[in-house]
Amino acid sequence: MTILNDVSPMPERIVDPAAARARHGDRFDFILRMLQVGDPLADAVIVEFDELGRSARVALQRGLAEGRAAVSDAPPAVDALLAQVETLPEWVSTMQLADGDRTSLAVPFHWSNLAFSCGSLVHTYSSPSIARLLVGTGRLTSTAPRRLAETGLWNASAILPGGLLRGAPGYVQTVQVRLLHARVRATATAHGWEAGRWGVPINQADIARTWLDFTVVPFNFLAGIGYSLTQEEQSRLYRYWWYVARLLGLDERFFLGIENHEQAAELLDLLDSTTAPPDDDSRALVGALLDAAITTLAAQPQSPMDATGWRDLVHAVTRSFHGAATADALGIPESPVTAVLPLLAAGEAKARSHQLQLPGALQTAEEAGIRAFNGLIAALPDPTAYQEHAAAA
Repeated sequence: MTILNDVSPMPERIVDPAAARARHGDRFDFILRMLQVGDPLADAVIVEFDELGRSARVALQRGLAEGRAAVSDAPPAVDALLAQVETLPEWVSTMQLADGDRTSLAVPFHWSNLAFSCGSLVHTYSSPSIARLLVGTGRLTSTAPRRLAETGLWNASAILPGGLLRGAPGYVQTVQVRLLHARVRATATAHGWEAGRWGVPINQADIARTWLDFTVVPFNFLAGIGYSLTQEEQSRLYRYWWYVARLLGLDERFFLGIENHEQAAELLDLLDSTTAPPDDDSRALVGALLDAAITTLAAQPQSPMDATGWRDLVHAVTRSFHGAATADALGIPESPVTAVLPLLAAGEAKARSHQLQLPGALQTAEEAGIRAFNGLIAALPDPTAYQEHAAAA
C-alpha cells in the first residue's frame, strides 16, 4: 500500500492513536485521511439525482443493465460512474467473475448464515460511529428482519457465478448499494452530522470495514467452529472481493495486495484498535439483528431447533468469536451451549477435512451453496431499499 506523509486532524472517534501509530506507522495516518473521504463519483451522482430527477436515474439504470455505450446522453456524473464501474481492471478476469465466489459458496449454508449475522454484522454494528449513523436512519432497529434479508440478498447476488459480470444482478446491486451509501452520506451531512468528531458519514475507512466484514471476519468466525480455508482458497476469496471493493467505491490502496487472512488481519487490527467500545446504539442494533437472525433460522424448513435452541447457539458462537468483553458490552448473555462448542468445532473440522479430500465433495458443496443462495434470492421478491432508491419511477 502506498502511503502519503501528510497527516489529517484527529477525529474524536479515534481511540488510542499513539499505540495504533506505533504498531501501523504510516498506515494509521492514511486511515486518518480516509475518515474524511467519501466516494466522490457516487456523491456526484446523488447531486445529479436531486437536480435532474428521473432522467438521471433512467440513465444510470440503463447504463448498468446495458452498458455505458447504450446511454449516449447520460449526465456527466452518471457517465463518469458508469465508466469507472464497467472498466475491468487488469487484476480481474471475466473467468473469475463467471465462476463466482466459489470459496464462499462451498460453506454449509447454516454456517454461512451464522457467520454473516453473528460474525460480520455484529462486528459492523459494534462500531459506535457506524451504529450512530444507522440508528439515525430510523430503520434498522424497527425493520431488522427486512434489512438483514436485503443485505443477504445483495451478498448472494454478488457471490453467485456470473453475478458480477456487467449487467448481472450482483453487479447492478453492488453499484446500487454504493449509491445508497452516498445518499445516506448526503442526508446525514445535510442534517448536521459532526464530521470532525465521527469522520465523513460512510467514509472510506467505514467502507473498508464493510469489505473486511465479508472477507476475513466471517471466515475467522468459521475457523473458530472448525471450517478453515486453504491458502489457495484464501487467495481466490480475496481476489474476487477486490472487484467487489472496486464496485463499492473503495480506494484500491486498502485492498490490492491482500491475498490471505494474515494480511487482512493487519488492516482489521488497525481499524478495530482505533474504534471505541460498543455504545447504546450498537447494543440496540445488535439486539435487533440477533433477534431477527434467530427468528429466520427457526423458521427455515426442517429446522433442527426451535427459537430457544437457536438463541442459545447464536449467543454461544457470538460470545466465543467476539470475546467476553465485547459480548458483555453488547448485552449478549452467556449461553449453556458454550461448553459444547469445542465438540461442535471438532466435528466440523472433520467434515471439512473430508470435503477437501474426497473427489467431487467440494464441487458438490459449491452446487449446494448455489441452490441455497438462489433460494434466498427467490424468497425476497419485493424491491430492496437500495433498488428503490435508484429506481427510475
